[in-house]
Amino acid sequence: MEVTKVLHMNGGMGDASYAKNSLLQQKVILMTKSITDEAISSLYNNLSSRETICIADLGCSSGPNTFLSVSQFIQTIDKERKKKGRHKAPEFHVFLNDLPSNDFNTIFRLLPTFHQSLRKQNMGEDGSLFDPSNCFVTGVAGSFYTRLFPSNSLHFVHSSYSLHWLSQVPDGIKNNKGNIYLTSTSPASVHKAYYEQFERDFVTFLKYRSEELMKNGRMVLTMLGRKNEDRFSQGCSYEWELLATTLKLLIAQESIDAEKVDSFNVPAYNPSPSEVMHIVEKERSFTIDILKTSEIQRNSCDDEKYDMAKSFRSVAEPLLVSHFGHDELNMDQVFHKYNQVIANDRKAMEKIMFVNVTISLTKIN
Repeated sequence: MEVTKVLHMNGGMGDASYAKNSLLQQKVILMTKSITDEAISSLYNNLSSRETICIADLGCSSGPNTFLSVSQFIQTIDKERKKKGRHKAPEFHVFLNDLPSNDFNTIFRLLPTFHQSLRKQNMGEDGSLFDPSNCFVTGVAGSFYTRLFPSNSLHFVHSSYSLHWLSQVPDGIKNNKGNIYLTSTSPASVHKAYYEQFERDFVTFLKYRSEELMKNGRMVLTMLGRKNEDRFSQGCSYEWELLATTLKLLIAQESIDAEKVDSFNVPAYNPSPSEVMHIVEKERSFTIDILKTSEIQRNSCDDEKYDMAKSFRSVAEPLLVSHFGHDELNMDQVFHKYNQVIANDRKAMEKIMFVNVTISLTKIN
């Protein structure tokens, strides 16, 4: 599996799209707002009033959430501007990054709505409106495990629910049969391979961002993780276990080949706070300002429009299609069966707990 070519969320605005099924990710962005507010306020207060503020959102995906964080950044800076008595609002250059397979078309179709929202949300006390022509948006296609921007060109980097995705499926995990991810039945060598791949990727990410950020540049990163060192805790990985159960049922029905399932592994790793801290300190480009965990359960998304299977499908389907192909595996059949598996596990929603590891960093100069 060439992750850089196939890893993306379901595009468009259809029933199974990420744009329509990312309520949980939206809640996480709102949960971590206080940390991003602190970082970007501190950043702005150390800038001159004439600077164009350059912000990169890495792993932006597509849909309304793409612009949610950006709107928050601009609102926070505008509040700080008014506190400091600065009359002229800064210009913003926003870089929205994801892999080339991401649905950038949907992002840019939402730009007029984003601009309209900025006008309303940043109305001045005198009734003046925020001028959206002060906000320039650019799409940047590429892996954030490579260089993406010129040296010393960014003020602020943000990423939410992206860095747990690896640059590749780890090598040396062919003995993870019966699983498609890390579980209590995975051999110790598989756990080691997954962690080492995450460490390599995160070190690479930090190295490149340190080259791209300006003096005193800030980053706030949120990734799916774990509360502690227990790699066997179910948490969000339980969704993948439910999918593994689904695929095994399809093998029993002879709807899918067992060897094909054995060769399927998810390119993701959920780190603990101590693992994240260790890697940052080892790489030595950043100081840690805040390192915090938060939790959200699947069953806390009680919106009437929320559907657990559709939400998971919007993330998992592209990986399944790339590995099995549409001809070999009918996605409607897979997720119909997945729904049945959930229905047979009455506590499935309670077992799925998303632990968010959020870290706020300052570049060491």
